Amino acid sequence: MDPLLSLVAGLLLLALWVRHKGLEYLLVHHRWVFVCLFLLPLSVLFDIYYQLRAWAVWRLHSAPQQHGQRVRHIQAQVQEWKNEGGKTYMCTGRPGWLTVSLRVGKYKKTHKNIVINLMGILEVDIERQVVRVEPLVTMGQLTAHLNPMGWTLPVVPELDDLTVGGLIMGTGIESSSHIYGLFQHTCLAYELVLGDGSLVRCTPTENSDLFYAVPWSCGTLGFLVAAEIKIIPAKKYVKLHYKPVRGLEKICEKFTEESKKKENNFVEGLVYSLEEAVIMTGVFTDEAEDSQINRISNYYKPWFFKHAEKYLKANQTGIEYIPSRHYYHRHTRSIFWELQDIIPFGNNPVFRYLFGWMVPPKISLLKLTQGEAIRKLYEQHHVVQDMLVPMKSLEKSISTFHGDLNVYPLWLCPFILPNNPGMVHPKGDEMELYVDIGAYGEPKTKQFEARESVRQMEKFVRNVHGFQMLYADCYMNREEFWDMFDGSLYHKLREQMNCKNAFPEVYDKICKAARH
Repeated sequence: MDPLLSLVAGLLLLALWVRHKGLEYLLVHHRWVFVCLFLLPLSVLFDIYYQLRAWAVWRLHSAPQQHGQRVRHIQAQVQEWKNEGGKTYMCTGRPGWLTVSLRVGKYKKTHKNIVINLMGILEVDIERQVVRVEPLVTMGQLTAHLNPMGWTLPVVPELDDLTVGGLIMGTGIESSSHIYGLFQHTCLAYELVLGDGSLVRCTPTENSDLFYAVPWSCGTLGFLVAAEIKIIPAKKYVKLHYKPVRGLEKICEKFTEESKKKENNFVEGLVYSLEEAVIMTGVFTDEAEDSQINRISNYYKPWFFKHAEKYLKANQTGIEYIPSRHYYHRHTRSIFWELQDIIPFGNNPVFRYLFGWMVPPKISLLKLTQGEAIRKLYEQHHVVQDMLVPMKSLEKSISTFHGDLNVYPLWLCPFILPNNPGMVHPKGDEMELYVDIGAYGEPKTKQFEARESVRQMEKFVRNVHGFQMLYADCYMNREEFWDMFDGSLYHKLREQMNCKNAFPEVYDKICKAARH
């Protein structure tokens, strides 16, 4: 009984303290209290619900059976919008706080919301090596389904909650992208409901203009209702080599060298300062030495970026065998390194062993409960950006990131960019090796000012013919945006398919200059 009384007394004191200081003070200055007491347990319940739902859909085989009916319901909603006169733009009815992007779209309140309840895996075709899925299927759901069957996606973007639809309409990347390209480059077909209510299938040979225009369009050409994605054989483990490198020039040379090696199934870099990094290369294998197996995603394990940093501090190389699914989601528990700003003691062994099984809190719940004060605080004193730049500009890019942001670690992920039509392609006529530089955290540079600092970064990226991921805050004006992205095919299709009255332009949907 004594422990129960102590708990009640503790909660009572906490309630009195919150009442004295105010809830906003608690959420801004001691957010970890709210996250640990409320959001972590709620996140566990969310996970249980979605896992049970996915299991029920799989057991009942209801997704393939009901897919056609659900698509017709979407078409009926579009037809209803037309009958009402099409007075406003359309958008998906999924609440903005449910998306992984930190941006909350205000357009949901003014546009016609089309309910799209498509969350199932429709078919795994082993003979064709293709999986057909609905747009709200997540990466965690897909790897849990495919890996036990001995298959995987060529590109598995990191966080469990990323959806197929978001990765197609936006973009996605992983440490295998130096071989396979971005997530969109592993897709073989899309099925969309257009602004006139028709259902269209597009591939590289059928409605090819639409196929190449859909990625990065952010749902402004139609509603994605299914996608076919390439699958490849999976092996049990990733044999991961850790190599600490010092000196910016050597970091860039080594990273470029490893990224060009096709024998590396995975290449990733974590830059811990302007002059220090750990470069990791991995290969698939079915055999492992028991003493070197590291199940890095177990709840009590150190966060991956902290684990990798040990090799830098010890100044030694290392080899580990990580189970494939653990490797795919190695940054999930710490949301890369964002969680250290929310729960500063989250990587402490005591916390990991007692509460690590509840980590991470759902990004959607963090967004839902952040409030205006935290949103403004994050906007002005926090940065979450992924800039895609040519590999040849890596050294100059890291120096620019250091000067404008001074955020560490930086995430380096190489990818091959083919010269396909669409919004994103190399400047020349041939495919080119690019790198994603991810900056997540609180800038340490003294002169940081959110709008001006990010605009400087955007200008630099445009000058080297790079691209900004559109999930993040974008401060470009319309002319600058279409200087960065090739809008020729996109605008042609919007004209041909009468999208202008049905969907907003992608710039108006995602850019701060248009939304404020």
